[in-house]
Amino acid sequence: MTATFEPRLTRHWNEPEAIGIDGYVRRGGYEGLRAALGMAPEAITEGVKESGLRGRGGAGFPTGMKWGFVPRDTGKPTYVVVNYDESEPGTCNNRELVEREPHRLLEGTAVAALAIGCTTAFIYIRGEYLWQSIVLETAIREAYDRGFLGRGIAGSDVDLDVVLHRGAGAYICGEETALLNSLEGLRGQPRLRPPFPAVEGLYASPTVINNVETLMNVPDILTRGAGWFREVGTEKSPGTKMVTISGKVERPGNYEVPLGTPFRVVLEELAGGVLGGLTLKAWTPGGSSTPMLTAEHLDVGLDYESLAAAGSMLGTAAIMVMDETDCVVDAALRMVRFYAVESCGKCTPCREGGWWATRVLDRIEHGYGREDDLPVMLDLGKNVLFRAFCALADGTASVINSSLKHFMDEYEAHVRLGACPLKVDHRASVEVAS
Repeated sequence: MTATFEPRLTRHWNEPEAIGIDGYVRRGGYEGLRAALGMAPEAITEGVKESGLRGRGGAGFPTGMKWGFVPRDTGKPTYVVVNYDESEPGTCNNRELVEREPHRLLEGTAVAALAIGCTTAFIYIRGEYLWQSIVLETAIREAYDRGFLGRGIAGSDVDLDVVLHRGAGAYICGEETALLNSLEGLRGQPRLRPPFPAVEGLYASPTVINNVETLMNVPDILTRGAGWFREVGTEKSPGTKMVTISGKVERPGNYEVPLGTPFRVVLEELAGGVLGGLTLKAWTPGGSSTPMLTAEHLDVGLDYESLAAAGSMLGTAAIMVMDETDCVVDAALRMVRFYAVESCGKCTPCREGGWWATRVLDRIEHGYGREDDLPVMLDLGKNVLFRAFCALADGTASVINSSLKHFMDEYEAHVRLGACPLKVDHRASVEVAS
């Protein structure tokens, strides 16, 4: 059964007036910012460290620790950059969070700015998010009009400007250093690290880059405390997580759950089970770039440690569900083709590996596979993983390696039959019925 807990990020989702600044303030909005204004920057960072808040964008790096890495004595300005590019296939929870309560993001951004001494913050939004950018523009204007942004925020002597920057629809710009290049007007390609963004990020200045959901947790930590935040979740993965579940389920959507909640609970109790009562075949825990898991992993907890032990990653918590009628080879082909197209072309393993993997997978799926294709795919997956500037190539490798690991028999059947076995079985059943 689902553990009972107080909704946090979603507690006002049934109250449409929370989208505007008046409704947000009436519900305690900007109290976290007021609290932060009365604290030393180091105390703000320490409070976030104590909460155990980890980045919700995929890597799960401790947020307070990231803020603590930012040097304050360089003579350069410091920047907060909000990563709202949300381009990972299967992911749309940041979108709904902002649609329903945009001022919570602005408040979390302002608190992060206070923690590192930032006076100009940037929100980098995915280019396709037209409506969401309008919602944010309206919220930013309201915050300026009410004195929560601009000069002397909330009656203090602290200034803070927030700039909304629209991307141009490139998946690679979800990678933080490619995002920084894009913000600077350069081609969206990853940078070599070190130096890391905390030391030399936007405009070669110290920069904190946080995901939308990460920052939206911050105001409550300031007002309710680190202990309250830790009341749900696990010891190493405290708090809640927004989960997007899609694919072959009865009730796809976004759900807030305590970290560590078993996948079975999300699938069966929240999403209503596999569509049409069919059998679960495979699922991705954190979008298409995370290794596939199977029905054997139904009771794995949705947290960083449990999924790592199971051979996958929490990522963006974008769960995509496949049932018994879905062809894993076809699914792998579609995912790998996406990464091949979205590769920025900077790294040879990604640029060439994705292109070759797409060709081989296409051949196998459409009946022209050869026995030596499978060793080639195994070798390709091994040689792409961890060999590029960013994790885009790792997404390609994760699809290849996990699908071969769990569904090698399906690949072999494609080669042996010269066709997808699911389609062959379907034709056979139709012939018998006729």
